[in-house]
Amino acid sequence: MSRSKVKICGISNIDVLKELIEIGIDYVGFIFYSKSPRYVDIDFLETLKDIDFKNTRPVCVYVNPDKNYVFKTSSYLQNPVLQFHGDEDAAFCESFELDYWKALRIGKKKDLEIKSLYQSADAILLENHKDGMYGGTGESFNWEILHDHKNEKQNFVLSGGINLENVDNALNTNSWCLDINSGVESSEGVKDIKLIKHILEIINNYDFR
Repeated sequence: MSRSKVKICGISNIDVLKELIEIGIDYVGFIFYSKSPRYVDIDFLETLKDIDFKNTRPVCVYVNPDKNYVFKTSSYLQNPVLQFHGDEDAAFCESFELDYWKALRIGKKKDLEIKSLYQSADAILLENHKDGMYGGTGESFNWEILHDHKNEKQNFVLSGGINLENVDNALNTNSWCLDINSGVESSEGVKDIKLIKHILEIINNYDFR
């Protein structure tokens, strides 16, 4: 098996973004959900106009967004992936004619069945279920659920509480991509490049068999 792809989510600092692009991170996520401490606005997007993302692909993260808002914010980025964390149905996700990932909140194994409603999704993002809460919780669900689950038709993105201490366990799930956020922060919303490089070293040295 090849190395898991890596997404660093919750980017809100241009200097950090530039370093991640130079490192060659597969995906960087920008959160367009105002209740998130990592929310970015149009003013931030304006600063991205001259950024060359090279081989790093931007991901726009939404929770039950207005359709015009998705069109407006995603238009600042070239070839973005749209990531939906709310109650968006497949028709809504498909309507932008861009690649999209659909997040599912996982509390028990049966929750995985919801992925069948999003056959057009390029990936299914799995995050911890917390009642009344959308988006990342910063906590992991029971990854044992995935060990005997066949994932042949849709890519899984594993999200929630991935850090230096448990990244080996995350890699053991054989997920297509690891979505890392608070686990590489020095404080809430502040990404730490040293932590990012450290976790990447673990991932790159992992024995994928």
